[in-house]
Amino acid sequence: MEHAPAWLTNSLIYLGAAVLVVPLSRALGLGAIIGYLVAGIAIGPAGLGLVSSVEEVLHFAEFGVVLMLFLVGLELEPRRLWLLRRPIFGWGSAQVLGCAVVLFAVGCAAGAPWRVSLVAALGLALSSTAIALQVFGERKLLKTASGQAGFSILLFQDVAAIPILALLPVLASGPADAPLDATARALEAAKILGVVGGIVLGGRLALRPILRWIARSNTPEIFTAASLLLVVAIAALMQFVGLSMALGAFLAGVLLAESEYRRELETDIEPFKGLLLGLFFIAVGMSIDFRVLLAQPLLMAALVVGFMALKFGVILGLARAMGLPARERPVFTLLLAQGGEFAFVVFQAAVGAQVLAPETSSLLIGAVALSMLLSPLLLVLFDRLIPDPQIRAQVEEISEPQEAQVLICGFGRYGQIVGRVLLSQGMPVTVLDHDPDTVQGLREFGFRVFYGDATRLDLLRIAGAGQARAIVVAVDEVATCLAIVDLVREHFPQAEIIARARNLGHYYQLRDRGITLAERELFESSLRSARSVLETLGWPAHEAREAAMQFRLRNMRIAEDSYPHYKDRKKLIAVAKEGRQQFEEQMAREREERRRARDSWGVRHEAQGGATQQTGSADRP
Repeated sequence: MEHAPAWLTNSLIYLGAAVLVVPLSRALGLGAIIGYLVAGIAIGPAGLGLVSSVEEVLHFAEFGVVLMLFLVGLELEPRRLWLLRRPIFGWGSAQVLGCAVVLFAVGCAAGAPWRVSLVAALGLALSSTAIALQVFGERKLLKTASGQAGFSILLFQDVAAIPILALLPVLASGPADAPLDATARALEAAKILGVVGGIVLGGRLALRPILRWIARSNTPEIFTAASLLLVVAIAALMQFVGLSMALGAFLAGVLLAESEYRRELETDIEPFKGLLLGLFFIAVGMSIDFRVLLAQPLLMAALVVGFMALKFGVILGLARAMGLPARERPVFTLLLAQGGEFAFVVFQAAVGAQVLAPETSSLLIGAVALSMLLSPLLLVLFDRLIPDPQIRAQVEEISEPQEAQVLICGFGRYGQIVGRVLLSQGMPVTVLDHDPDTVQGLREFGFRVFYGDATRLDLLRIAGAGQARAIVVAVDEVATCLAIVDLVREHFPQAEIIARARNLGHYYQLRDRGITLAERELFESSLRSARSVLETLGWPAHEAREAAMQFRLRNMRIAEDSYPHYKDRKKLIAVAKEGRQQFEEQMAREREERRRARDSWGVRHEAQGGATQQTGSADRP
């Protein structure tokens, strides 16, 4: 009987372990990441020994991190990334340097050679991008202050891994033994700049026409293949010049963030990302060398607890300096306090450069892997000991296809008023909201609300967006609102979009997308309050109403006049000031006319009253 090929046997082992352990882990409330790690431990050398080639699996599975950063890049338009430049290089460098300095000082104080202490400190200062971003995404924290700060720091760490790896040969031989070849360094730098420049120019000029040509073939599997080919090719290019594959994939994602094919790329790559990330976590669990742990258990425990505690202290201080909300700091700090996947690369390269002994490298790699296993467990423990009011209840996603003519995305205070007006007229609506607490609470009041993220194309289709005549976008976050609007305009052009604008800037961004039925959420209610204030001050009701209506019309006119210039701040300010001055002058003239009219009416009234009085006197005997 012919033996099954190795790839088939290994696939059976990996998939079987994941399918058995991960659902059990989630049922116990431990999360998917812990399930993958435990599955890796079970099938690895420390467990049943079903798989022995851990390093090969880890290298292959790292592509899951690459795909994840490509998808993260797709969510960041270049101008938004430019706005994050200070957090990336400011807070990112503060975290890496701060943690490395503290760890280096403690390592030297413990008696380790300075070269070993430096390499260990630089490797341990890095955090797990895969685990951190996965947890931020699961907890809906990526768009919060802590999520944005964590993403910026993790992105800087990916960049920082490059100079750390470049430093290892220098530490091995010393500058006196191996003088730097200026020409070779210049050629290396030119090669790196050429590849990065080629990716940027290619992303701007070539990728969209190529994707458009492939899309015209109407062959979905070829578009999926092209999506994977794009990521693989860019990752290979970056690897060729010695840069981070994940960083190259992220750059490609940013360049395609404004592309009309962004959503198709996300939909095609998401399943592969999830499977490969799961395989990556399995490989991390397999890489834990329990022989080293059992040989020196106290040293390993001291190393894991020590470096995580030191990083926790530094990052907690950084979180306070950044002004992150107190309730977001523990998760942010704990996710960055663990070790990271790039530490494996750093320590393995350090052995090759003869900076670290193999035993020391195994000890450090084991500590990093254990920290990656412990951090999700600590998060679960933290959630149970200190319940966060922000933690959401579990609600099933929408799964039954809907056919109502109106779809409302977001059922907060704004969406509820719209929905209740329509329901009061007997019009069926489908309501989609991504907040489980909101969904559960509204269901208790008898509203038919479905749980789901309206930025997902598959859930919009299930919710009936393909048949809807009107789609109301009433979500709170500006970025989420714009993402839904882009998705609806691209895939459901038959539907009219009615959108809620948080402010004038958001209104202008909706106008850029061709949305004419957009309302500023507080505008009309603020006008009503202004009328109430005027009436309280003694104004007649009709005059207060007229003043508010004039302000409304004039404000809308100024908004329209300012719209062409809203990206030019100086011009926008000039137009707004001119419009406001003209309006104030007009109001002053009208107030003066009303005053004169009241005065003349009073004079005539007095004159008429005097004439009547004189007539009455003359009639009296």
